[in-house]
Amino acid sequence: QVQVVESGGGLVQAGGSLRLSCTASGLTFDAYRMGWFRQAPGEEREGVSCIGRNTVTYYSDSVKGRFIISRDNAKNTLYLQMNSLSPDDTAMYYCAAAADGRRWRTPPCGSDDYKYWGQGIQVTVSS
Repeated sequence: QVQVVESGGGLVQAGGSLRLSCTASGLTFDAYRMGWFRQAPGEEREGVSCIGRNTVTYYSDSVKGRFIISRDNAKNTLYLQMNSLSPDDTAMYYCAAAADGRRWRTPPCGSDDYKYWGQGIQVTVSS
């Protein structure tokens, strides 16, 4: 049974930083591409950043240059370092996983491209 669990969210002031972690179990982690998504109240879920098996990355325009995605296959853990946070980054953040036999130049980062999802963790940025 695949489980994906996020941690590291919370409240931070604008301009601050947070690091989200996502630990996956029940899967061969290095055979999966991983992603971070977020959803603010009243808005659709957005693909924030995704990383392939070969560590190629995708970032949405809204976070490019501020967020960094990484993975530690030995720890079955995905990270999202979030810097220069603004109130617009306030949302529920989700980690997601998908088995993947391909080596992408840019990993897919749409909600439909991922099968396994965590329950989400709240990130709130105060102004």
